Amino acid sequence: MTVIADSVSSLPSLTSQVTRVARRRRYLMCPPDHFTVAYAINPWMDTAQPVDLALARRQWDQLRQTYLDLGHVVETITPEPDLPDMVFAANGALVIEGRALGARFAYPQRAGEGPAYLGWLRGAGLRSVAAAGQVNEGEGDFLTVGDLVLAGTGFRTTFAAHAEAQELFGLPVVSLRLVDPRFYHLDTALAVLDDRAGHRTVAYTPEAFSQGSRDVLRRLFPDAILADPADAAVLGLNAVSDGYHVVLAEQATGLFAQLRERGFHPIGVDLSELLKAGGGAKCCTLEIRS
Repeated sequence: MTVIADSVSSLPSLTSQVTRVARRRRYLMCPPDHFTVAYAINPWMDTAQPVDLALARRQWDQLRQTYLDLGHVVETITPEPDLPDMVFAANGALVIEGRALGARFAYPQRAGEGPAYLGWLRGAGLRSVAAAGQVNEGEGDFLTVGDLVLAGTGFRTTFAAHAEAQELFGLPVVSLRLVDPRFYHLDTALAVLDDRAGHRTVAYTPEAFSQGSRDVLRRLFPDAILADPADAAVLGLNAVSDGYHVVLAEQATGLFAQLRERGFHPIGVDLSELLKAGGGAKCCTLEIRS
């Protein structure tokens, strides 16, 4: 697998003529040691459907290895018993320029994850770590695009949390309302592909958003990739991009073609066991921006 480090450019797409640049990232992940579907808090979860824990671990290991092969730094947090969704590290916080805002979960089943991730962050050498006063689910509903933060609401994270994030980070926060319960977090409906000024690119599924939020996204990202509903339905947009490589569900074949046309290099992973809880590559991956 090709390793792309800082400031090394990919070849430009023949159709877009945009040179995509991969940047080395620092990620936090949580092994799925206690993963199961013990409760149902989104439409993907069915407690009657068995989970193959060994397969889930192999799939998670492959995702982690993919990041390592690409030259990224991957750190891990120790999973805690009775927190089966702790594997979804993206929900644990939002970290920008060495400052972290911890998560405060909407459902009591996940409440213990907030303190667990906050503890790790306090030992991670960051500039500051703040506990949340409002309900937010980290990078599940906060996605950064350069000096802009896109913020989801409608199912988990509250509008008040958007204001809290803006005050903490001093960055403009754009609220987007989610209306389809399958896309209960923003990171299931929208992926940030390139966050560089002048090259900012996202992919999203319009069906996940209210009409007003669709209008906002069209204004902000007129050249966005609009995912086919079939690709969105397998959480193909729950993807992780370093600016060139895009790690996403291997089942999202249509999105693979769209990404290549725009100069990205898609890398497929199979996270079918974690999908039983409504999670994909991005759900398992918290970026530590320091």
